[in-house]
Amino acid sequence: MMYYLHRFSDQFIGFNVFSYVTFRSVAAAVTAFVISLIFGNFVIRKLTALKLGQPIRLAAEVHRLAELHGGKQGTPTMGGVLIIGAVVLSSILWARPDNRFVWLALFTMLYLGALGFIDDYLKVAKKKSAGISGRYKLFFQIILALIVTAVFLTSPLLEVQARSLYLPFLKAPVIANMSWFTFLFFALVIVGSSNAVNLTDGLDGLAIGCTVTVAFAYALLSYAAGNFRIAEYLQVPFYPFTGELTVVCAALVGAGFGFLWFNCHPAKVFMGDTGSLAIGGMIGVVAICCKQELLLALVGGVFVIEAISVILQVLSFKLTGRRIFAMSPIHHHFELVGWKENTVIVRFWILSGIFALLGLATLKLR
Repeated sequence: MMYYLHRFSDQFIGFNVFSYVTFRSVAAAVTAFVISLIFGNFVIRKLTALKLGQPIRLAAEVHRLAELHGGKQGTPTMGGVLIIGAVVLSSILWARPDNRFVWLALFTMLYLGALGFIDDYLKVAKKKSAGISGRYKLFFQIILALIVTAVFLTSPLLEVQARSLYLPFLKAPVIANMSWFTFLFFALVIVGSSNAVNLTDGLDGLAIGCTVTVAFAYALLSYAAGNFRIAEYLQVPFYPFTGELTVVCAALVGAGFGFLWFNCHPAKVFMGDTGSLAIGGMIGVVAICCKQELLLALVGGVFVIEAISVILQVLSFKLTGRRIFAMSPIHHHFELVGWKENTVIVRFWILSGIFALLGLATLKLR
């Protein structure tokens, strides 16, 4: 909404700044951060009053891990509503309301946030760590992928963009027309991204800290893809609608820092599936919109490592009866071999920052 203030620049030249994506992105980040700080304690009190505490798996299931995290039993969960609220309000305030990619990203966040909320509620109601079954989650994530695909393929302006596939380090698309594979590819990106963030959310501040670096990287990638001069210089695909996603990603950065204020160790609130599924899905959609889907595997390297550790653990146990790691996801493995929780968190944050920088470096290696 604030974007339209630039129309009054002929009366006051200062209003011209509202036309700039860079200014509005910084404003969105600050706004989301302030919203998180202002409403953080209120949300925590409400979640506590509603007795929406995080259930911890029984000692018989996870042995030593229950000893390490037993004290977290009852910590309010569903804190993702704070992140979603801050991102949505800030984006509506500072992004162009006529941009379809903005609404697609926000719709994705709200859709998966609702799915995660139901999952969290079932966990609390049953007082178990299992909520919605994996099959149902996958079903609704695939429905979302269908919606995203339909948005692209039913628009003549976006159809060519959707069907092309780019690889990091290469200027031209490796596949100009993915045809029906477009839906499968979008589904893989959205499902993989949302579940990978969900698996990473196991220690205080771990997932949200990594989210900040990934969201910041995609804010820059979106800006580059939406600015003709920068896109031409870096030899990346130019898509005019993509620039406004910089504002949305910046809002996620600000909301992430604001949530981390309360989620840092020892956490006062957990984001739950409400937050992790929403964040991961939205990042996946942003990657699709700026045609940097495969680069997400590098920029979100920590999320990928966490997901792969679970896959390898399951495959190894089913095929050989042995486990590769003390426990998966891999952040729990390091806890069980003696690393302190804060040590695991900070080192994973460092890795996430490095992966984001490496991803951005590929823009000059084409």
